[in-house]
Amino acid sequence: MKRMFPDIFLQGWDGPLRILIVGPVAYILLITLLRLTGKRTLSKLNAFDLVVTVALGSVLATLILNKDTPLIEGLTAMAVLVALQLVVTWTTVRHPELRRLVRADPALLLAGGRLRRDTLRAERITEDEVLQAIRDSGGHGFADADAVFLQSDGSLAVVSREA
Repeated sequence: MKRMFPDIFLQGWDGPLRILIVGPVAYILLITLLRLTGKRTLSKLNAFDLVVTVALGSVLATLILNKDTPLIEGLTAMAVLVALQLVVTWTTVRHPELRRLVRADPALLLAGGRLRRDTLRAERITEDEVLQAIRDSGGHGFADADAVFLQSDGSLAVVSREA
């Protein structure tokens, strides 16, 4: 009997059926795991949080698409990643000296209305990005900001000048 679809489109219904079952189960359990660990896991991402988030997404995708990965193994991998993130964040909150290993310190990009060009270069931030942050905070130009910081999560924080 001739197949209706070539193998590139469908190699049997086992794969799609597994995805329809494992996908929602893994997704719900991941969201539950993240909610149980608190808001910190889902907050603004610093570099460390971003790596953990990408790793969780990779585990989820592998679990859903790789039929050789049992559900319990994928869920265990997710739990390990979230637990490691909790251990690292717990440790850095209680031991500030270790915080530098995980999180970058904020960088002062503009002080007293004057750009710190060496810091801009080192942080790979353009003058236009600083100016945009000032505009987003209600200012018009560099003179409208007392300071601009590059935060550890990559956002720009503007301290406006008092009028």
